[in-house]
Amino acid sequence: MRFAVIGFGGIGRRRANIIDKRQDFDFVAACDVQVAETTVPFYTDWRQLLDKEQLDGVFVCTTNDVIADVVVTALGRGLHVFSEKPPGRNVADILRMRDAEAAAPGKVLKFGFNHRFHPSVLKAAELIDSGAFGRLLTLRGAYGKSGGYRYETNWRNDPERSGGGILIDQGIHMLDLMSMFCPELSVIASQRSKSYWDTAVEDNAMVLLASPEGAMASLHSSATQWKHLFRLELGLEKGLIVLDGILSGTGSYAPEVLLVYRTALKDGYPVPNPVPEVSAYEVDDSWDREVAEFAAAIHGEAPLRHGTSDDALRIMQLVAASYDTPVVSMIS
Repeated sequence: MRFAVIGFGGIGRRRANIIDKRQDFDFVAACDVQVAETTVPFYTDWRQLLDKEQLDGVFVCTTNDVIADVVVTALGRGLHVFSEKPPGRNVADILRMRDAEAAAPGKVLKFGFNHRFHPSVLKAAELIDSGAFGRLLTLRGAYGKSGGYRYETNWRNDPERSGGGILIDQGIHMLDLMSMFCPELSVIASQRSKSYWDTAVEDNAMVLLASPEGAMASLHSSATQWKHLFRLELGLEKGLIVLDGILSGTGSYAPEVLLVYRTALKDGYPVPNPVPEVSAYEVDDSWDREVAEFAAAIHGEAPLRHGTSDDALRIMQLVAASYDTPVVSMIS
């Protein structure tokens, strides 16, 4: 099957490498606004690429403001589509894409919420689904970075192009994991601030969520986390599961460790500080797993379980609810 990559930055190149490794996919064209050397035909206009190339599908790795237009057009031309997160800039963008998906029966639309396929996340989901730990009671997540070189001028901080700040850029991954573990979460309160970076959007966001069953969740998404951090604590009736660190291209959130604390009882009461079961992961095969699920859906071998348009709509609704408060500036 012939695939093009639209948006040929770091992520687009990584997707191209994964396509190249597969026997059932062929990487045949690339597109980006910045000219790059490739072994395949290269375009600077994605519409021209779609006009000229004979394709079965596309990988969309563009800036957020372009995603919906490319996805809608590609689906309208009968192509399978894998799109990076976020699914556009707002709820209106994902609704447009869902309409295009509904009008293209038999074509697969998948969104790349890559964190769902990390080994620690998959193991945590397996443990929770087993029922051995009982009900999920609390979720507490923190995901932060230090901004980065020329962070204040990065396109991700232009609301017209990105749709928001650190929450939609990075925190959306943590929101998506929380939604995966507890699908009925809704936002009950949020606060955003410009604490350090001189941008038009938030560099810190805190969100409180709850489910109808009474599970509670909190998220801190930050661009002032000078020591990079990924941590998700899942409190259950019979234990605590902690995802501490995550493997990434930069390695700055590593190591990736899963800590499992099983509640022990004495005289019917929990004994504090149980010894954890520790699993450390050194290989990140999440990118391959994610594309493998996309391929299986195309071949009719299995339906999508992750990154569906339903998942995308739900997460964008949570983002929209989280953005329903003004940004408080702490910069004089």
